[in-house]
Amino acid sequence: MHARLKPDLPSEAETLKRMGVPSHEEVAARAYELFEERGRTHGHDLDDWLQAENELLEARQEHLGL
Repeated sequence: MHARLKPDLPSEAETLKRMGVPSHEEVAARAYELFEERGRTHGHDLDDWLQAENELLEARQEHLGL
């Protein structure tokens, strides 16, 4: 019995990148920028993260014409 070989498929990270989804590192970097812009005020980490994700997603969608 022959083993079936999987075709060369892109990794999950490559697929997400092609779809315009920002990486964890990109979101983290932007969230940290937002934290610094607010004067390093603690207690807004989730807000910063969500805003960073949203900004990056919107920018990618505009770039891709979506």
